[in-house]
Amino acid sequence: MQEKVVGKSAYFCRRRRRNAPKEKDKSDTQVTCAYWSNLTYIYKYMPTTLSLRSSKKLNRKKVISLSKEHNTMTSTGREILHKMKVKAGLSSSASGDTGKGKSKMSKHITHGYHTVEGKSNHAMEDYVVSDFKQVHDKELGLFAIFDGHLGHDVASYLQTHLFDNILKEHDFWTDTESAIRRAYRATDAEILENAIALGKGGSTAVTAILINGQKLVVANVGDSRAVMCKNGVAKQLSVDHEPSREKGLIESRGGFVSNIPGDVPRVDGQLAVARAFGNKSLKIHLSSEPDMSEQMIHNDIEFLILASDGIWKVMSNQEAVDCIKHIKDAHSAAKNLVEEALSRKSKDDISCIVVRFR
Repeated sequence: MQEKVVGKSAYFCRRRRRNAPKEKDKSDTQVTCAYWSNLTYIYKYMPTTLSLRSSKKLNRKKVISLSKEHNTMTSTGREILHKMKVKAGLSSSASGDTGKGKSKMSKHITHGYHTVEGKSNHAMEDYVVSDFKQVHDKELGLFAIFDGHLGHDVASYLQTHLFDNILKEHDFWTDTESAIRRAYRATDAEILENAIALGKGGSTAVTAILINGQKLVVANVGDSRAVMCKNGVAKQLSVDHEPSREKGLIESRGGFVSNIPGDVPRVDGQLAVARAFGNKSLKIHLSSEPDMSEQMIHNDIEFLILASDGIWKVMSNQEAVDCIKHIKDAHSAAKNLVEEALSRKSKDDISCIVVRFR
């Protein structure tokens, strides 16, 4: 109980000290505290027309009933919010998020995603976008995996801002690649400007935009990966930005790559990826410039996998393709791929999107 209570709620605190029964044991004390705490809460949120005198007549059963009603409404509100996010194709950092959908323009194109929290000592840091969006007379499939590190705030920011920034670019429809590159840089600048609120962490990103079901544009920074299945053969559309591969660029910026501490190369001995959003303290040695690729969707293209490194640490591209190539339902395929990674002892957060084209 706080010492300083203002307004009429102080009445209940004085009543508690004067009238509350003496403590007989620990359980009696807990019930008494819960009773007066709920009574104070109910008075605070009741209509202002309720007089103090009538509020004194509230008995214990009414207090418990109203408290349960409040908890039920809160729980229902959370469930509604979660369903809205799933319907919008937005997966928050929570273990076991899952969803699916399909194109309205091309009924045979479907998508599904599944996420699982890893066994590390931090909360889930992956965020997902998996949705189709109608823009004027065109349809866009927007798919992305954002794998945060040192916190989830940057990944969350990317989930809600990166695609919006891309679509705001004036030449998105005429020069899509240039528009995406500028949007990546602009979004990273926004994150750095808001580093106090978003924290010292960062995030990788792999994004895929499907235009009218015909053209796929992939961009990425970091080690989240995009892999396409073409006639049963895996084709990687993204680039893993490992510090060892970009050592020269990092050193030209005044940084260094070291395997100490740990057993993998890290930028300045800290970060295991050479490109990322955020990470303000390392940004002088890091890049947020994406690698990009374009792919026309012909009949020989079967499906696309977007996944965080929780899958790629334990599976090759071809193993991932072989694991799900006979599964026609995109959502089931994504879930199966995650479960296969878990069976191979992957300990990292895992997020996976599968887009089936036929």
